[in-house]
Amino acid sequence: MSSERPAGWVRAARASDVSSAGRLAVRLDGHTIALFAWNGQVYAVDNRCPHMGFPLDQGSVADGILTCHWHHARFDLVGGGTFDQFADDVRAYPVEVRGPDVYVDLSPRGDPRAHHRRRLRDGLERNIPLVIAKAALVLDDGDPAEAVQIGLEFGTRYRAAGWGPGLTILTCYANLLPRLDPADRPWALYHGLSAVARDTDGAPPRFALAPLPDSTADIGRLTAWFRRFVEVRDAEGAERCIVSAVRTGADGAALARLLFAAATDHRFIDTGHVLDFTNKAFEALDAAGWTHAEPVLAALATAYAAADRMEEANAWRHPVDLVAIVEAAAAALPAALDGGGARRAVPAGELVPVLLGDDPKAIAAALLGALRGGADPADVAGAVAYAAALRIARFPVSNEFGDWDTALHTFTFANAVQQGLRRSGSVPLVRGIFDAAMSVYLDRFLNVPPAALPDPGSARRDAAGGDARDPREVLHELAAALDRRQQVAPAARLVTAYLARGGPVDRLLAALGHLLVREDRNFHTIQMVEAAVRQAGGGRADAEAAHILVAAARYLAAHASTVRAEGQTFEIARRLHRGERVFEEE
Repeated sequence: MSSERPAGWVRAARASDVSSAGRLAVRLDGHTIALFAWNGQVYAVDNRCPHMGFPLDQGSVADGILTCHWHHARFDLVGGGTFDQFADDVRAYPVEVRGPDVYVDLSPRGDPRAHHRRRLRDGLERNIPLVIAKAALVLDDGDPAEAVQIGLEFGTRYRAAGWGPGLTILTCYANLLPRLDPADRPWALYHGLSAVARDTDGAPPRFALAPLPDSTADIGRLTAWFRRFVEVRDAEGAERCIVSAVRTGADGAALARLLFAAATDHRFIDTGHVLDFTNKAFEALDAAGWTHAEPVLAALATAYAAADRMEEANAWRHPVDLVAIVEAAAAALPAALDGGGARRAVPAGELVPVLLGDDPKAIAAALLGALRGGADPADVAGAVAYAAALRIARFPVSNEFGDWDTALHTFTFANAVQQGLRRSGSVPLVRGIFDAAMSVYLDRFLNVPPAALPDPGSARRDAAGGDARDPREVLHELAAALDRRQQVAPAARLVTAYLARGGPVDRLLAALGHLLVREDRNFHTIQMVEAAVRQAGGGRADAEAAHILVAAARYLAAHASTVRAEGQTFEIARRLHRGERVFEEE
């Protein structure tokens, strides 16, 4: 008889032992199985509670319901289905009693990816971190874009306010995935998806608007209408223009030009968040697929219409009218960009000394001069992003703590301007270069006095003089330093020492990514690291990349160490995923 059975059938115990004990835990081919005698039958389930791994043989059965006595998750003993969504279905195994013995079928059952796709949606709907973590572990093994897509669909549908920090965090982590070590990738995916769940928890859903019916408006007219609706703060009119533009079949570059024009019609709106969110929305579509363009881009409309505009802010008007300077530069842009021919690369060193100076008119003149001279606008934006990173690299800890974010907003905005120009070549977006430069100027007080940049020459001399640490040891020291508070200067020195010793930049980027995902990081820290990785990995000169990575390390250190509750949850999920015993005695 046994020869006719599938290969997965394994003898588990004597039937009389199970009957007399009522429940019995057995170890079979690497599986720990809980056998229960109930209602004249024997049932088998995985002994690890799918919630947190507590041994189910220490639970109880009543009326066919198995209850875990730790968090009181309840399961149908026969099929393993849970009654409590914070847990998960426990795996139930087929059982046969053959003569005196109990046999259990350990053959794999079902499609784990299909199960965890469904459970990921459950976790997002109910904001259940452990469920999200387990889904991330399974869905990362293959194509993580599927999980990003589910998070993107959910976040754009279930947040009435539209695109927000949660979806931005998800996109940041999706962008970082290729840079991370394999063990950190599902961890990053989990953080991003959990951020979407938190951002939508308790929020009303969005009710999407349909495109204009039977319209003959082309992308040019829709762009003009969109800018007009944003100008008068009409979010619904603006949204309808976006979805109608998508329905025209406009490509990504044309849609980017539509949005980026309105994002720079006013100065540095919402301290740069609107433009950064727009850039992230396009990057999310790159990761998840452009079939989602309509709901994703429509989710931006509310932020455009509601954004603060810096021409309304005192700092941009007095004692120097920065808005007038930017608007005069904007009027000169068409002529400055009309040189024709191939654009030249512009070294950041040509512009950065002026950008970090204290004369906003000279800053605007230098930027216009570079553009008139044939500089590629994306390269000019890159120079401004580098200057913004230097503000963070030279940020003294004597400043008010919240001003780290003031400098951060300038850097992420400048990064978004550069990425947007690379994507679309939008002429109106070039105005954003001047907005970013004026924000760098306003941040100058954050470098009084400037923190010293570590000297790479000194680090190389230390290595030549007998300091035998290799780059890997330096990275271990960096991780240990960020286990403690107030390690801003040591973090900068360690990054400089690592690079001075010839450590590969890719390994440093992965290490910074690990130091990000191991913490319960805040929104701005995630933005900082993602933008720094983008800027440092974008073909920059070595010295510029080093300074940007010093800025990232200093920002990380300033915001470390944090509670690591999310990491603990993820580690429990990972151990359950691996089939490890979590709380069972050996």
